[in-house]
Amino acid sequence: MKKVLPLIYLVFAGQIVFAQQGGNPVIYLWANGAPGFENKKNEPEEAKDWWVKNINNPSLTVYAAPKEKATGAAVIICPGGGHNKLVITSEGKEAAEYFNSIGITAFVLKYRLFREDKSPYTMENTLQDGRRAVRMVRQQAITYNIDTNKIGLMGFSAGGELAAWVGFNTPKENIVKTDAIDNIKCSPDFLVLVYPGPLAVPDSLSSSTPPLFMLAANDDDCCSEPLLKITALYRKAHAKVEMLLYAQGSHAFNMGKRSKLISINTWPQQLTNWVVDSGFIPSLP
Repeated sequence: MKKVLPLIYLVFAGQIVFAQQGGNPVIYLWANGAPGFENKKNEPEEAKDWWVKNINNPSLTVYAAPKEKATGAAVIICPGGGHNKLVITSEGKEAAEYFNSIGITAFVLKYRLFREDKSPYTMENTLQDGRRAVRMVRQQAITYNIDTNKIGLMGFSAGGELAAWVGFNTPKENIVKTDAIDNIKCSPDFLVLVYPGPLAVPDSLSSSTPPLFMLAANDDDCCSEPLLKITALYRKAHAKVEMLLYAQGSHAFNMGKRSKLISINTWPQQLTNWVVDSGFIPSLP
């Protein structure tokens, strides 16, 4: 187990804290640390190989789309990990690289983990991070040449639960606003849920719920049934949903690279088709 390397530099721009790490800009969600937990913001994260945990200063790592491909669309990625760690490589970095390949700027969210051993955080703190992330990306739209009507939210497994909470507007937010950023719209313009956990299923949905692309494998004991329940709610609300339920693939197939199944290995192409068909990016050459 190793500690995350120190940040290379910090730049204060108004109330927003930027940093640089591993060649990618990092944006901290709050300049002084998470509200109510400011005294924990300098506690180091723990990371090894594919995961990171002990997140006390939530942040967004920026993966800007290449200028020659940039479409103006953006997506915030919530890695999974059971709310006790984040699968930061295969459900963070690799997802961001896929979006960059189709001209979408990506932001990988490190959010607080309420199921980590001895965690002081709750589901509400995790939700707060998700909503603040959407607000922060909208606030930074000019900086990264983003269309504020084309900001999506993607989540894997437990990260899919967080994305669903933000996108479906449940549960209700109960926070003290810390600055003007908290007044910015926090609803995403589209949602992508990859084998979302059972906590993703809301009680009801409205017709204004964001368009949704969702997938899982039928042999995923944990996270295939939520697709059926959420799809039924979308249909009832007359909201836009595209759902892929693969025959096999189990859980945690990430972006499909590790699978020997052709359908799983190539699933991102189906997402590309949906993003284009939905009008969030132009047709690819």
